[in-house]
Amino acid sequence: MKKMVMATVLAATTVVASAQMSWFGIVDARYAVGNGSTSNVTALRNSGMAASRLGLRGSETIGNDMKASFWLEAALNNDDGTGFASSVQNQDQTAAGAGTQGLTFNRRSTVSLENARFGELRLGRDYTPQFWSETAFDPFGTQGVGQNVAYNKGGNTGVRASNSIAWLSPSVGGLALWAQTYMGENASTAAKVGDGNAYRVTFDKNALSLAYANSKTTTGATTTNETSNIAGSYDLKVAKLIAMKTTTKNTNAADINGRLVGATAPVAGGTLRVSYGQTEQAGKIAKKTAIGFVNPLSKRTDVYVTYATIDNSGGSTAALNGAVTGANKSSSGYDIGIKHSF
Repeated sequence: MKKMVMATVLAATTVVASAQMSWFGIVDARYAVGNGSTSNVTALRNSGMAASRLGLRGSETIGNDMKASFWLEAALNNDDGTGFASSVQNQDQTAAGAGTQGLTFNRRSTVSLENARFGELRLGRDYTPQFWSETAFDPFGTQGVGQNVAYNKGGNTGVRASNSIAWLSPSVGGLALWAQTYMGENASTAAKVGDGNAYRVTFDKNALSLAYANSKTTTGATTTNETSNIAGSYDLKVAKLIAMKTTTKNTNAADINGRLVGATAPVAGGTLRVSYGQTEQAGKIAKKTAIGFVNPLSKRTDVYVTYATIDNSGGSTAALNGAVTGANKSSSGYDIGIKHSF
């Protein structure tokens, strides 16, 4: 009996090793405080430095310099132990049903074929190219109280798209392209709600990184949502300087314009993060300043602290960490957290 058990374990280990399959994840929890002119909030939240997640990925070399791979990644609310709902924009799910599915692979659910010469063909649920620039060029990675004030102002063109087909080109002289189309999977007689196209052009050479991205989604029979951004960074070694400009165009709504400047710098064995951002729509303006520090305890564990303030004008009511503030009033907040990756 013992021999059978050992043989089974060894066989399973061999299969996993040959498929190069592995579990991975991040668990991030923060003590979060938000202050506003109307109400304040103190709470334990997740994902203050990096989004909490649980994932399974693997790959296999199949010959002719070709590799097949899969990626299944679920978001976690580790502060209360629940899963994270998937979106409704590009899949067969009603808004009323959102949040009732339990744990879902809502962050990423893809299968790929890739080749060093021709790039990667990726199918499934994935980030939109436009959002990838938003998070890559935000010193706070669009997480926690310090995240870009213009983040996720793009409405339905937002963070991820289901039912997507994407091609990620190889880098040629530092230049690369990410092209994506995604489908609402509607009948031919129905409006193409959820259909969209996106792309991202990047140039990376030594210390310089540049990107332009655009995503456009059909949100109704006669409405669309389009978000674009242009961003760049330069690594001076003593600090990485970052800048980004975003524009969102919604049919029958005023444009949303945002900008961000920031930096990260190695300080005292950790990383200092600072940013200043602004978002404006129809004269409503929110200006945000954030500063934070990340202290590594090991290769996989960090502690961090972030403080941010928002100043509103033109009738804006933006607030931090769940607080509520009145029109043209300010808001402040801070996070103190722990991030562990595996």
